[in-house]
Amino acid sequence: MKTTLCESVDDILIRTSIPGAALGSGVTDADTGERASREREGTTGGTYTLFVELAGPATVDVGALGAVDFEAGWYAYVGSALGSGGFSRVRRHRELAAGEREPRHWHVDYLLGHPAASLDGVVASAGADVECAVARGLADAGLAAVGGFGCSDCSCDTHLARAPARRPLVAAVARAHRRARAAGGSVGGGGGGSRDGSD
Repeated sequence: MKTTLCESVDDILIRTSIPGAALGSGVTDADTGERASREREGTTGGTYTLFVELAGPATVDVGALGAVDFEAGWYAYVGSALGSGGFSRVRRHRELAAGEREPRHWHVDYLLGHPAASLDGVVASAGADVECAVARGLADAGLAAVGGFGCSDCSCDTHLARAPARRPLVAAVARAHRRARAAGGSVGGGGGGSRDGSD
């Protein structure tokens, strides 16, 4: 599987292969386009969105959510990394997608572990608890939704959106992160999800 991380929101269509990237060099700050780092923001986490390409249609058993039918295409999963481990959660997702880790704790882990899925990139808003605001921004952009995915700990309909192509998905994600940060916080709350596969 390929693992490619976006270098800049402003240049988000340029992808650089960084399979073993350190967190600070691969997670980008959606607000400024600069690399998010623990030192710069004085924080270890925030809100992130993973870009996942699914090469073909698939039915995936997603923990407590059950069997979910996915169309081929591009997916954006919105999550938060606000606990003590911060953005190490993003690294964990990357390792799972690369086959370097097995346990699945969150809904997105089941998708990332499917052979047809590849983690293509990530955008992060360091120090910002805007998970639900970003998810709603993707819904407002008119992207297809995968109902109930990644949102059992909040009132959102979903934290997973789909588009048939990468470009409109990336544009919608960058816009949603910028707007959520400008609004200054999360609407409706929303944490990082549960570890029992029921998030």
